[in-house]
Amino acid sequence: MKILFLLTQDLDSPGGVGRYFPWARALAQRGHQISIAALHPSFDTLNQKDFEQDGVAVHYVAQMHVRKQGSRKTYYPAHQLLAISARAAWKLTQAALRIPADVIQVGKPHPMNSVAGLWARSRRGTPLFVDCDDYEMANLHFGGSWQQRGVRFFENYAPRHADHVSAHTSFLRNRLLELGVPEDRFTYLPNGADLARFSQVDPAQVERLRTSLGLEGKEVVAFIGTLGFPNHPVDLLLEAFQRVHTLRPQAVLLIVGGGEEYDRLVLRVQEMGLGGAVIFRGRVPGAQVPPLLRLAHVQAEPVVDNPVGRSMLPLKMFESWASGVPFVTGDVGDRRLLMGEPPAGVLARPGDAESLAEAILQVLSNPRLVSMLRARGLERAQEYSWERLVERMEAAYLQAVEKRRDRRS
Repeated sequence: MKILFLLTQDLDSPGGVGRYFPWARALAQRGHQISIAALHPSFDTLNQKDFEQDGVAVHYVAQMHVRKQGSRKTYYPAHQLLAISARAAWKLTQAALRIPADVIQVGKPHPMNSVAGLWARSRRGTPLFVDCDDYEMANLHFGGSWQQRGVRFFENYAPRHADHVSAHTSFLRNRLLELGVPEDRFTYLPNGADLARFSQVDPAQVERLRTSLGLEGKEVVAFIGTLGFPNHPVDLLLEAFQRVHTLRPQAVLLIVGGGEEYDRLVLRVQEMGLGGAVIFRGRVPGAQVPPLLRLAHVQAEPVVDNPVGRSMLPLKMFESWASGVPFVTGDVGDRRLLMGEPPAGVLARPGDAESLAEAILQVLSNPRLVSMLRARGLERAQEYSWERLVERMEAAYLQAVEKRRDRRS
């Protein structure tokens, strides 16, 4: 079976398409022919736009709707954004019409890839699948009302007119069913553990990193992801870490990732007097993320109990499980459900810096708890590996292809 992913993100960032590439790769490992047509945040700097990675054919076709340079993310003014988005939609549509596919999988129903997927289905009759892993209306940065209206339209329209829809949280599932998506055309697909990427890390590389960052003898609290509000309220983590550092001066906060709040957070750390205890690693290539995570004694995800928090399911949790790193987060959405019983992580009160600090301190001060969390996390990682999860989508793909074949005969 030939499956084409249409994506509006790049593949090489801790905050990039961590959901979609392991999904595509797992399908390729099951013998399917997988292609990805994607946008890139620095398209004009790419030396290689078409390549194969882990059995997946990747084609970068146009500039993303935001620009990333180093650790900083910037937004285009309205007049530029409209032209860039139109070109991106056209290039993705060309790819959807050109690349052979039995199924088209849209990752995030943004306007650009939704247009491409819907047009390709109308021209080629290819079954269209749409995956929702965000509540874009609540968490995107909008430069104008026209952009907000466009995102709202496609976030609602594309799932209703797709052959099949998937989402990774109960919040999004319920929203999609309320929009009119039939339950028999819906698959609950949580995020998964990318075992190939996070379980096979060279210990010598980890120790070299520890030395180069001056982390010998330190207790490392990590945050790896995009530095952007409201998705990731890292300012809440800074408040929590200030309390952690007061009680455990050997603790260090390692922040890996970039985004529009990068400079603001660096300034905030200085204002809080934490300059010597917080390390900003910046945006790094995806290959550097697994060894950096292995430096951590605990990874923390700050979260608030609101529609954004309930619509998200952090990849960080699954990556921590696969890496044997204890994970701390807020009790929001599906996090408790996915952690299992006994839980493979520590839950804090959402939006509460003091509770988040207590949860981090609980891990740092209790070796027995750490051992239990590692064991439970590794078990959950196997249960939620992408190799297992894609079986759900594979069955839906095959059913859609069979229906199309029946209609033709």
